[in-house]
Amino acid sequence: MTAGTLIIDIDAAVANWRSLAARSHGATGATVKADAYGLDSTRLAPALARAGVRHFFVAQAQEGAPLRRALSPGLPIFVYGGHMDGDTDLIRDHALTPLLNSPAQFARHRQALPDHPFGIQLDSGMNRLGMEVDEWAGLREAALAAGPALIMSHLACSDDPADPMNRQQLDSFRAMTEGVSVPRSLAATGGVLLGRDWHFDLTRPGIGLYGGAPHTGARPVVRLDLPVIQTRQVQPGEAVGYGRAWQAKAPARIATVSAGYADGLIRALSGRATLWAGDTPCPIAGRVSMDLITVDVTHLDAVPEALSILGSHQGIDTLATAAGTIGYEILTSLGARYHRRYTGGAA
Repeated sequence: MTAGTLIIDIDAAVANWRSLAARSHGATGATVKADAYGLDSTRLAPALARAGVRHFFVAQAQEGAPLRRALSPGLPIFVYGGHMDGDTDLIRDHALTPLLNSPAQFARHRQALPDHPFGIQLDSGMNRLGMEVDEWAGLREAALAAGPALIMSHLACSDDPADPMNRQQLDSFRAMTEGVSVPRSLAATGGVLLGRDWHFDLTRPGIGLYGGAPHTGARPVVRLDLPVIQTRQVQPGEAVGYGRAWQAKAPARIATVSAGYADGLIRALSGRATLWAGDTPCPIAGRVSMDLITVDVTHLDAVPEALSILGSHQGIDTLATAAGTIGYEILTSLGARYHRRYTGGAA
């Protein structure tokens, strides 16, 4: 087998949820959109449910269908994208709860599924999704009379506790929901870490469950080992890979491992990222290509069968820094060709 091995530690994800739940005042849900950030929501969500999660969140109605089949019928699955044209059957058939983002979505939902649960998403300043102040003011009475299950908003800068936008959005959300008796939610992972003022009735962490910043105390959830296909000796002046981007200055040994940007290890890692042989770092030599990465292993006494690019020495955020991106992109880009192995998560 030449594919890399992606090991997903379900128990670590559960432990990360528990650590965030312990810091939350009120209930703590789980955001499992994008197939649990690429790690398979149908495997992680049931384990989270056994640990105590009672509210799940996805981005699109189509994500809710496989998730509903994996979860108890009584557990709410909220859809951040709301009720889009064409979503009615999915929402009804899989008991999804759309978070309505506009008066048009509210009208669509009430006309198509008048007795079906829904929530409301408000725009407290991010200018991305949700009803703006004037829209909400015009719809508030009718929306509250229809009995929403949740009113929520989303923070733009919660990964930076010092950003004044956090307090501005908190004040805006409070003003827009003053006097309501409906459960409210403002905080994802970063909001949990900002403190109690941002928690309201329900928090909904996402990236922190999967080992990413800003949850700096999180346990690593993924390990990625890439098999060494071939090694070769390179003489001074010889080049490696496309564009001759790396040239040997001294005799070198190069290992070629099986993975590349087709597997989510983006080309921006070229010449900047590190793989690991146990405790020993091994730098990438040259460009990341579609299926292969070349690595300088000259300093190793023996080349192992595989080198690690994610693991105890290097998490998703460290690797993301090398690529000039964020851990979310690294995690959600991990490709379908890996051999996936799940550990933990027993009932």
